[in-house]
Amino acid sequence: MENSEIFVGLDLGTTKIAAIVGRRNEYGKIEILGYGKSESIGIMRGIVANIDKTVSSIKEAVEAAEKISGVDIRQVNVGIAGNHIKSIQHRANIMRSSQEDEIKEKDVESLIESMYKLAMQPGDEIIHVIPQEYIIDKEMGIKDPIGICGSCLEGNFHIITGQVSAIRNIQKCVTKAGLEIKELILESLASADAVLSDDEKEAGVALVDIGGGTTDIAIFHDHILRHTAVIPFGGNVITEDIREGCAIIKNQAEALKVRFGSALSSKNKHEEIVSIPGLRGRDPKEISLKNLASIIQARMEEILTYVEYEIKNSGYANKLICGIVLTGGGAQLKDIKQLTEYITGMQTRIGYPNEHLANSEFEEMTSPMHATGVGLVLKGIQHYELKKSCEKTKEKPVKKTKLGLFDKILNSGKQFFDDDSNV
Repeated sequence: MENSEIFVGLDLGTTKIAAIVGRRNEYGKIEILGYGKSESIGIMRGIVANIDKTVSSIKEAVEAAEKISGVDIRQVNVGIAGNHIKSIQHRANIMRSSQEDEIKEKDVESLIESMYKLAMQPGDEIIHVIPQEYIIDKEMGIKDPIGICGSCLEGNFHIITGQVSAIRNIQKCVTKAGLEIKELILESLASADAVLSDDEKEAGVALVDIGGGTTDIAIFHDHILRHTAVIPFGGNVITEDIREGCAIIKNQAEALKVRFGSALSSKNKHEEIVSIPGLRGRDPKEISLKNLASIIQARMEEILTYVEYEIKNSGYANKLICGIVLTGGGAQLKDIKQLTEYITGMQTRIGYPNEHLANSEFEEMTSPMHATGVGLVLKGIQHYELKKSCEKTKEKPVKKTKLGLFDKILNSGKQFFDDDSNV
């Protein structure tokens, strides 16, 4: 296949930076050609805290991915997250000269284009403009307005914004690493494409991506993104709680969480003990697994209480037939599914990105922790295929925002929804 059909997802997380190289095979599945991973030591909760360390980590991950895949990586789809991400709902309209003329592609594009010109709070920049529904001459609930006659075209939009300084710093790090950002994508949207099915997005589902620094939420109903939120807590806070509660060092706390951690203390017994080697010849430290689980459960209950609040705040709590899908590294925590169901009262499953993956030697790619990276590759493929489809119908190419980073919506409302929901 042509090199242009190969896509790279760059997941800039708090605990890891991962570069995943993939393409769509002849069976429609994503074939992973290679990946590289490095420790993230310059990013905290989605914000670049140290430029040089972040650049070094990006280079390490990309070089490893290049070595395994044999691909010379130049362009990447980058995920963005963090507490600076915000979302708002907005309605706008345009008046057309003739009520008898059919609504055309350029009318929809003009309406969406106007959203990028909204006045934001100082320091904020629009990342995504996602149509919810269209209204034509007060007739509501229209998903595809193309071809319908009317004089007033309105739209309800979900607008996602980010801090300009955070975006610039990510851009600077990627550029200094010798790469070009093809597209900047909200990480929860990428994860959603990787782990959610069309049926779940239609019936109603809340995606909860528990990362190292943040927990990202994306709520879908009727194939439409209805609500997004970022909770500034993730797996790293749990590790820190274990470190302080057990009086051990961070690496030991992380190892304890991964190997023996549980989200339900009731599942452990007091007599279950694990011994931690002492430092520099000191005596080993014995830690009760029940106490360990109690520390983890307390923090997870706090995070899940925030999740429950955001779901209720969205107004779709009673419409989520498919409940909650957990993904991200935190979703690997033992008994997290049961605790989530207990706290929220909603059906829960763990989301794995393997539905879209071809059989591969890289079995670790099926882990929830790589849902964002796989989703970034999938997003790149979807947008490439949409662009090729537009070229065949002689439509003009997707425009860029003034930052030159974000692909704007070109196709009709229906085509855009299809793009985000056909996973």
